[in-house]
Amino acid sequence: MKKIALATTGGDAPGMNCAIRSVVRTAIYNKIEIIGIYDGFKGLYEKKFLLLSSRSVSGIINQGGTILKTKRFYEFKNREIREISYKNLKEENIEGLITIGGEGSAKGAYLLYSEFNFPVVHIPASIDNDIYGTDYTIGFDTAVNTAIDAIDKIRDTATSHERTFIIEVMGRESGNLALEVGIVCGAEIVIIPEVKFDIDKLVEEIKEEEKRGKKSCIIVLAEGAGKAEDLAKKLSEKLPEREIKYTVLGYIQRGGKPTYLTRKLATIFGVEAVKLLIEGRYGYMVGIKGDNIVYIPLSDVVSKTKTPKIEYFDIIQKMSI
Repeated sequence: MKKIALATTGGDAPGMNCAIRSVVRTAIYNKIEIIGIYDGFKGLYEKKFLLLSSRSVSGIINQGGTILKTKRFYEFKNREIREISYKNLKEENIEGLITIGGEGSAKGAYLLYSEFNFPVVHIPASIDNDIYGTDYTIGFDTAVNTAIDAIDKIRDTATSHERTFIIEVMGRESGNLALEVGIVCGAEIVIIPEVKFDIDKLVEEIKEEEKRGKKSCIIVLAEGAGKAEDLAKKLSEKLPEREIKYTVLGYIQRGGKPTYLTRKLATIFGVEAVKLLIEGRYGYMVGIKGDNIVYIPLSDVVSKTKTPKIEYFDIIQKMSI
């Protein structure tokens, strides 16, 4: 290959810039021209292309977000839009495309590959860690550490005032982030969208903890399982004697300097993605299983679901006594 393109698509995640840097420099090292596509799939459709150099990615390894920018582009679901995007790549003599993004981005990449037989490799980047085939996604470790830092501070107040705090974290359809955060921040209760919860059982659990001498309580709630404000109102009605507060961490989880693990994964994934294109192996996502780099067919990525580790609830229960 002599010319490839790179785009960050969907929601941003810490470490995307690390992956951009890795892809660009690996391509240039292999004497491949690298084109940056601004604004993700929208920029691909609108032909927002710019030649990148090694200097284009200087000093970005420690920056959150993405220098290539990203925009939600729901119109990419339309085949005619994807066809124009494909033609834009061909008109620029681009021979391969690397996408960096989450589950929706993987679907868009797969459609370009399956419908037009265009060489595509995907790099998983998502704070939700909800992409099938890889143990970890770029940005997940950073988002977990951001949430932990915030909850550690909240716990100081919860303990001092003997309050129940509900902390809403991101995770519209996946509870992976909430579960991981819950374990390492010492949450008494974790609520995720994959597991139904009963408000009365939740009340009884809080009462049982109080009988054991626990006057404060941390509840981690994935946003897909409900709103912290609504849950706080319901609990306040059923537990009028307790002071119940809530906090929504929101978009602070998407930003910030990427952690060691995030930077390492992003750098390795970028190198491997270029390697796949050079070797003529298309339609894959780069991932990690244990200590091993793996290549997962995009057909599997878009058709299979990654489930949270429900067994973590047992650990959380044991740690909350």
